[in-house]
Amino acid sequence: MKSDEKRGIWRMVHGERAALVDDLAGLEADRWSTPSLCAGWTVHDVAAHLVDTALTTRTGFVAGLVRARFDFDLQNARGVELRRGASPAETLERLRRVVSRTTTPPASLDTRLVEEVVHGEDIRRSVGLVRSYPQEAVVRALRLQVRTPASFGGAKKAVASVRLTATDADLSIGEGPEVAGPALSLLLAVSGRRVALDDLDGPGVGALAGAAA
Repeated sequence: MKSDEKRGIWRMVHGERAALVDDLAGLEADRWSTPSLCAGWTVHDVAAHLVDTALTTRTGFVAGLVRARFDFDLQNARGVELRRGASPAETLERLRRVVSRTTTPPASLDTRLVEEVVHGEDIRRSVGLVRSYPQEAVVRALRLQVRTPASFGGAKKAVASVRLTATDADLSIGEGPEVAGPALSLLLAVSGRRVALDDLDGPGVGALAGAAA
């Protein structure tokens, strides 16, 4: 990946982090306990997870995965516990301090966009907030998710038999019965957020829903 492309991705990541900090700054403290779209996590938990992922380094990720006996979910849960502040204000301040970080695990840089966009919606949709995401950020995140195994939070297997078509971007991925809708909704659906299935149309929706269940 060329340096200009890397800088462009980091600009988008930092922009999404800053936007979420702004949104959370206006959220009442009691709403941080609202269940998010990420199963088992509250808004507060997701915010803590985003602090943890922003602080992740290549060596730290590998060491943490080994300590978790290669259980990716356990590693994430431990990260939430570590980074979750005693209050929403404390966690928000931690999130604010990592907005401009450029550390990453040993994975595609586009994973940072997946984290910020998908988890941003996990929070926003659960508390009634709306954001218009940069189309490039959503498209890059979607392209990565369909190449990533489910064991690492992706949807490679789930989308193997359908064609995803974005109605708001020049994007068509895969072969099979079509699943059409906004790129953001496609991204959320392939990331296991079933609420987004209501935004999609086409003969492949049922197959995608069943594969992603």
